Amino acid sequence: SFIGEESVAAGEGSILTDNPTWIIDPIDGTTNFVHRFPFVAVSIGFVVNKKMEFGIVYSCVEDKMYSARKGKGAFCNDQKLQVSGQEDITKSLLVTELGSNRDPETIKIILSNMERLLSIPIHG
Repeated sequence: SFIGEESVAAGEGSILTDNPTWIIDPIDGTTNFVHRFPFVAVSIGFVVNKKMEFGIVYSCVEDKMYSARKGKGAFCNDQKLQVSGQEDITKSLLVTELGSNRDPETIKIILSNMERLLSIPIHG
């Protein structure tokens, strides 16, 4: 099966089944692309039985290929990536995405989550 982010965004329905499925977003960062902000990527995922098996993200501007496979780790241009191990959230950098849904209830939830995060002394 195949699910394309741009067709779903255009209103076409999609149902994730247990079938092997490619999920592709050819312009991940569409808003950035539209506004000529140079941070866009091509994102590809492969799912079997509704579980992600592997994913690839190509950051076009940076010329970096990120890849990860279930049980095999994550890589950037073939170099293994490691998490920092930082457990103290006050020493972490938090980044968020607001998403494109402007439904009032969704906005309320997002802002509530942001308020909780901003009450912690974080970097962001």
